[in-house]
This record gives sequence, structure tokens and C-alpha cells, in this order.
Amino acid sequence: MTIALGVLLSGSGSNFQAIADRVLAGELDADICLVVSNKPDAYGLERARSMGIPTACISHRDFPERETFDQELVRTLREAGVQWVALAGFMRILTPAFLTPFAGRVVNIHPALLPACPGIHAQAQQAEYGVRLAGCTVHFVDEKMDHGPIIIQAAVPAFATDNADSLGARILELEHRIYPQALQWIASNRVRLQGRQVIIDGAARSAASAWWTNPPLEPPFTT
Repeated sequence: MTIALGVLLSGSGSNFQAIADRVLAGELDADICLVVSNKPDAYGLERARSMGIPTACISHRDFPERETFDQELVRTLREAGVQWVALAGFMRILTPAFLTPFAGRVVNIHPALLPACPGIHAQAQQAEYGVRLAGCTVHFVDEKMDHGPIIIQAAVPAFATDNADSLGARILELEHRIYPQALQWIASNRVRLQGRQVIIDGAARSAASAWWTNPPLEPPFTT
């Protein structure tokens, strides 16, 4: 099936671009009905306009309460025919006023291997903590920040010389790959929830012995 998709963003919109590029390539069965930002100068809006995709700006500053802002988001998305919502760097915490109308149909990408490093500045959190494996997560959105069931994760190596920018760039490359993949699984009706477990029907499984270390093991510890 083709999913009617709305995208919410607050910044450059590189993940939106990755999604839109896959749609244009015929690799993602989605119709991007609307791109919405809470910031009028978000470059992601310009990306969408250049592709002929409808846009809207709804400033959260115009609403005294989060709930009234979220209600306006819902009204605008529904008016555009949106059925699924992808958060692509949308820097607002959504309330039940939004999540209830779109229950089970909101997804997000986070630049860390959740549940580690939730919240903002996740790239810096990972670099400063000295992790050896960093990464990104696509997950369903619930009422807790960066908490919903996980659809897919990808890991990248992190090095002692990394800072937020260098590590973030490495993570971003994989964000652009796993987000469209997760949405295509949804569009293909292959995603099922069992409690917190997300089942991807027909997805390949890595061998039980698969592992990855960073730094890599050296002989004789490789066997």
C-alpha cells in the first residue's frame, strides 16, 4: 500500500530529504502529503517547496499551551489527508492531544542507540561519555520522550578523537538509510507490535554468533 505521510521538522530536514528521495526513486511507497515546521526559517520547508511538496508553518509561540498547538497540528495534518506522521528533527514533545488521534502511527528517528542517551544533544552525550559504539534508532512515539517501541537500530564506531560533529556525521549517514527502510516496512504492512517488541514480518536475521567490537579484537581473541 501507499501511506499518506506527514513530516514534522524544525531544522534542516536532511532526514525528510532522505525520505523524499526514496519516494521519488520508487523505493518507498509513500505520498508525502504535507511538511510542517514550528519554525518559519527551517530549511526543511525550503527543501519541500523545491520538490513541490505542500508545506505549512505553525509556530508553537502562537499557542499558550502545548495541547492547543498539538490540536492545530492535528487539524492541519488531517486536512491534508495525512495518516502516518514521521518526525524528522521536530524539536517539540508531543502531548496526548496529538498522539491520541494518530495512535500507533507516529514514528521518530533519534541519533543514539536507545534507551541510551535520550533527549537533546545525543551525539555530544555519546562522544563525551566515551562510548565505543554509537548509532541511531527509529521508534514509535509514545508519551515519554524517546521511549516508544524500537523498529530498527544501526550502530557506528565511535573514537576517542570524536566530538559531537564528527560522530554526528557518521551517525547521520545511517539515519538516512534506516528511516526510509522503517517506513517502507510500515507501508508494506510488515510491522507488528507485541508489547514493546516490534516484529518485522519476513525480515532477515543475523547469525546467532554475529558480533562487532570497537576497537576490533586481535588474535588469539578473535576465535
